[in-house]
Amino acid sequence: MIELHEVTFTYDGASAPVFSKTSLALSEGGLHLVVGSTGSGKTTLLGLCNGHIPHFTGGRLEGEVLIGGRSISTSRPRDFADLVGMVRQNPSRSFVADTVTHELVYAMENLGWSRKAMRSRLDEILEELDLADLAQRPLNQLSGGQAQRVAIGAALAAAPRLLVLDEPTSGLDVATAQGVIQLLQRQIAATGLTVVLSEHRLERVIGLASSVVVVDHAEVTSGAPVHMMERSPVVPPIVELSRAQGFQPLPLTVGEAEVHRADLLERLGAREPDVPRPQSPDVVAMVEEVTISYQGVSALSAVKVCLHPSEVVALVGPNGAGKSTLLGLLCGLASPTTGSVSVGGDPPHALRPTELVKRVGLIPQDPGLLLYATSVEGECREADRDAHRASGTTLSWFQRFQPSVDAHRHPSDLSEGQRLCLALAIIMATAPPIVLLDEPTCGLDNAAKEHLGEVLIALAREGTSVMVATHDVEFMAEIADRIIVLQDGRVVADGPARQVMTSGQAPASEIFRLTSPVSWFTTKEILRALAETP
Repeated sequence: MIELHEVTFTYDGASAPVFSKTSLALSEGGLHLVVGSTGSGKTTLLGLCNGHIPHFTGGRLEGEVLIGGRSISTSRPRDFADLVGMVRQNPSRSFVADTVTHELVYAMENLGWSRKAMRSRLDEILEELDLADLAQRPLNQLSGGQAQRVAIGAALAAAPRLLVLDEPTSGLDVATAQGVIQLLQRQIAATGLTVVLSEHRLERVIGLASSVVVVDHAEVTSGAPVHMMERSPVVPPIVELSRAQGFQPLPLTVGEAEVHRADLLERLGAREPDVPRPQSPDVVAMVEEVTISYQGVSALSAVKVCLHPSEVVALVGPNGAGKSTLLGLLCGLASPTTGSVSVGGDPPHALRPTELVKRVGLIPQDPGLLLYATSVEGECREADRDAHRASGTTLSWFQRFQPSVDAHRHPSDLSEGQRLCLALAIIMATAPPIVLLDEPTCGLDNAAKEHLGEVLIALAREGTSVMVATHDVEFMAEIADRIIVLQDGRVVADGPARQVMTSGQAPASEIFRLTSPVSWFTTKEILRALAETP
């Protein structure tokens, strides 16, 4: 289905190619998982699958890329519309219509399908993807999971043989992500569809992959999942633990690792994870019995939450549970319908912006929304001026988070993790006692997530109250002192991280699922404990 023959691709102005003399063949049918570090070239590889790269992006392509026997050099992206369906990382940004139905029929209309054929195919897609109840829903009213299903439906509408997806589960909760992956499995089994999927949260899909493609330092290799996971620079937690312990054959999932569980727990002996730090009695923010309604629909209902200094709080719950609304409430973007909220003793929605930024800072899902200058140095200089801080204050924060990044670089040239750290430095220029982050790990590889976690933990240990809204269970397990679980706008759990996760009220990490009921959460803490065991 996909063939690369001696392919070298270099973006205009780049000093080095993304790929060099790369050959690759992916067979028809099945799920081919593309893995690699942020910036390794995964998205570039996906873009070659319909000629979007280089026809729309520019750049120099050497060698030959064949998709279903068609060359991207002699065919334009529109020539692949009947063969390839594409779902990009943020599906809502690629929508072209106003309602679900209009979005689903758009590709068929452009391919000249008859009205009768479109109607029949639309009915099939609505049924297959469980979208019938959403058929007339405006696209801007969809949840993250609904938008992802619609994007997949739109890509499948013209019955392509190849479906390409860029991080389809990055913004989804565990249950919704499982639903999307199961949907893809059904399509593969029913139609022989070929799926090529890039993903950072490998634990969600590695057990289902037919093959794995590793993109690393301008090299692209592929093979059986077990073989590729033995050498991949990016692996899920179970594989990381299994490689460190020499488990053979290499387990890819919790189920496969079960045979090693008893031996692992025996070697850990009576050791237990570190005792959580005591919570400060001080309160920096208070939400008291707050209800927020939009057009008669409740987003938060009787929510009561306190934030304390020197802690990292993970805010979790399904898509649409109210996490972003609660963050907006704390930083003054929303006001309560009933109840009260205070930050530093005052309601945030009543504070002037110049005062509010000294009390709470929010990094949105897209940190680029906070960036507008032409260099890192320029962003930092503007932040110092806006915050009335001494010159160099923001840059010193950024250099603490990213010491090796050239301050003359354009923010758009930074990796996702570097851009997030720049946004965090801008927020920290005013030294707010509260920092809020909304889904900060979308688009981050394991190394970038680990670095971000270290940054946030360090801020908390210095007195900052950090709240992170996240669907990333493994990230939550690494950083959280406390977990708050929202469900349908209500707080259903709020307590120490180990207590909440072990009670089943929050999604469990891979390591805890393996070692339960002993509350080991991460590979790192198990390896540290084993190293200390005589």
